[in-house]
Amino acid sequence: GGGRRREGRMTAARWRNLAGAAGLSRRGFGSAAPNKVIPVSSVGTSGVLGMLFKPMLGAFKSPLPPGYQVDPALLAQAPTEVTVLPNGLRVASETSRVGTATVGMWIDAGTRFEPAAINGAAHFLEHLIFKGTKKRTQRGLEMEIEDLGAHLNAYTSREQTVYFARALKNDVPAVTELLSDLLLNSKLDEGAIERERSTILREMQEVNGIPEEVLFDYLHETAYQGTALGKTILGPEENIRSLKRADLQSYIDSHYKPHRMVLVGAGDIEHGELVKLGEKHFGSMAADPGGRTALDLCNQDPAFVTGSMVQIRNDDMGECHFAIAFETCGWAHPDAVAFMVMQSLHGAWDRGSGLGDVTSNRMAAAVSTTKEALRYQTFNTSYTDTGLFGVSGTALPGEDLDDFAHEVMYALIEPCFNVYDELLENAKRALKSSLLSSLDNTSAVAEDIGRQLLVYGRRIPMAEMFARIDAVDSAAFKRVCNKYLYDREIAVSCMGNTHSFPDYNWLRRKTYWLSY
Repeated sequence: GGGRRREGRMTAARWRNLAGAAGLSRRGFGSAAPNKVIPVSSVGTSGVLGMLFKPMLGAFKSPLPPGYQVDPALLAQAPTEVTVLPNGLRVASETSRVGTATVGMWIDAGTRFEPAAINGAAHFLEHLIFKGTKKRTQRGLEMEIEDLGAHLNAYTSREQTVYFARALKNDVPAVTELLSDLLLNSKLDEGAIERERSTILREMQEVNGIPEEVLFDYLHETAYQGTALGKTILGPEENIRSLKRADLQSYIDSHYKPHRMVLVGAGDIEHGELVKLGEKHFGSMAADPGGRTALDLCNQDPAFVTGSMVQIRNDDMGECHFAIAFETCGWAHPDAVAFMVMQSLHGAWDRGSGLGDVTSNRMAAAVSTTKEALRYQTFNTSYTDTGLFGVSGTALPGEDLDDFAHEVMYALIEPCFNVYDELLENAKRALKSSLLSSLDNTSAVAEDIGRQLLVYGRRIPMAEMFARIDAVDSAAFKRVCNKYLYDREIAVSCMGNTHSFPDYNWLRRKTYWLSY
């Protein structure tokens, strides 16, 4: 996966050094058979993963480092069961006895797959789909959700669209039927389309008032210029004002296909029950055996980063906001885990937090000594065939913004030469803690299942994920840093009071060191 060339032949001596960066498997996260139920207990030398690796690695058939011990507590994770309906729709669920459940539809379609002329259609549909169906009025829909005590929501990203509902376990059949009605029978009423234009334009004004949101839109626009990922999720204002019902219907017909959709359930729900509900309410969707997948569309129109910088200067703003990004790999690429660890290593810092130069985070300690710096945050954004890793920061205007930028770039490039094992272990522990704490409710679990089924083709057991994280040793970390960061092109966006922020060439020179 990931659209990048694979590593060459791997000798036994190189295996341990590269295991982490290779995500245990040279084939990345998608190495297991899609749609197959993989219980957590399979993480070991004798399970499904062992059988997959044996023909490839021979004596080194285990995907885990020699002597690695899986934490027994992780083996108690409930399995994710996956069933494929005759029309290609996948049904995935994880059961936990909590009294409530989240049911939703994860769709492999987003802004990236919109033609430029209808950019914004996916987000427009997210609004419009709740405005009534052929059997429910908007008011009737709202009252039904209120009577059930359920929570109904949706979101759109550059590659995915999601509709989900959270309700009591006894109401799962009702909310599943409701979701199917919204997705399959939405009226797309002309009057509702006209009314929704003003709502989305107001939302655009609100988003434009959030510097961080605007900053990352500019970052994508300059980094992915000339490619589909450079488009914004809301779309340009002229499209919002001109989109027609036919445009929205065309987008649905092209991308809301069963083989690109996953019906997900998490919480107090039985898998067999969800499969029956899926067959009942979504079984009527026509199969599209020759239809293109999202991966096919990405391969047809690949995205890539162009080294560039966009600067929106406004001296009336009291702060300078910037983002510096390197191109990375896709979701399922073997190197993806190393970037998760890298994000955890560099972390985030805020002057209001009280942390000074005593922190073990080397970037935070260095940035805290620059007087203009207010905060920074590391980001790691992944897509099907590419990604962005970098740092966004906020500073007061002044003459020393280059000091802030220097410390950020120095900390990013330093691991190309020197990786501190103790700090690396701290970062891996923090990442594990974050992964576990993020699954604290049924909606979060459903999100994890849906996203992973779309991008990996399977759910990654937490024991396997921990093993992949643990395999990122200092040699693997250093290799990934050199491959993606050292002397590589960068994309930069900055806005606000930017008069003293360094230019592109100054920042680009910081991506390599001249050591004598």
